[in-house]
Amino acid sequence: MGRIVALVNQKGGVGKTTVTLGLAAAAQAAGNRVLVVDLDPQSSTSWVLGVDPSSIKESTSELLSGKSEPVVYESAWGDGVDLLPASQRLQQQESGQGRRPESRLRSAIESLAADYDAVLIDCPPSLGNLTLNALTAAQHAVIVVEPAALGLRGITAVADLIDEVWDTSNPDLDLAGVIINKLPAVSAEADRRIEELARTVGKKAVWQPSVPQRVIVNQAIAERRPIHSYGYRSQDVSEAFDALWVKLRKRLRD
Repeated sequence: MGRIVALVNQKGGVGKTTVTLGLAAAAQAAGNRVLVVDLDPQSSTSWVLGVDPSSIKESTSELLSGKSEPVVYESAWGDGVDLLPASQRLQQQESGQGRRPESRLRSAIESLAADYDAVLIDCPPSLGNLTLNALTAAQHAVIVVEPAALGLRGITAVADLIDEVWDTSNPDLDLAGVIINKLPAVSAEADRRIEELARTVGKKAVWQPSVPQRVIVNQAIAERRPIHSYGYRSQDVSEAFDALWVKLRKRLRD
């Protein structure tokens, strides 16, 4: 069963980390178990989940370089969410390996995946070596976008890279779908961009619901808490992630 999911986009600021954490929170709320793999040198996901990237010796950087076996950390969120953390040392992996996809990550996490309902890989905002490693390891790719002109720039390149990896090194990989993040309450511009997105990737590939733009999301990140822990204050965001988690789980089962 394919349980490994890479969340990707070459554009920064679209909210890959927010969506990764939101899906993890929804999984936890549903009584499921997820392993979050942080492949971003900024290490934001690791920090939110309670691991200080500057204090650890074994991170995904050492895993990719072959210096360490996978070391799984329990997250500060409690049961149901574990972590393979990142560190700034990952930047060396991004710049120093050439463009050849590696299989180290896949080999490392395939043995762990059976213990979880899903493995969520938070990729950096680039299409370099780290994203190539993630796509080589994953069975499913989910593109995270923001419904704005800059948020959609380069999405074709992301889809092309997924096709390239499928063709050259990972025939198990598929584009599972596209998640729209930071949807304004009312915006004609956002509506136009969503229509543009549907024309680019196909209407069926655009997952519903979108994740609404809310201040509580930023608060949850800053306070390093799951979005579901805010109760009614985060209800619409939590319900969006719950629905997206159900959709992702169905895709993993299929």
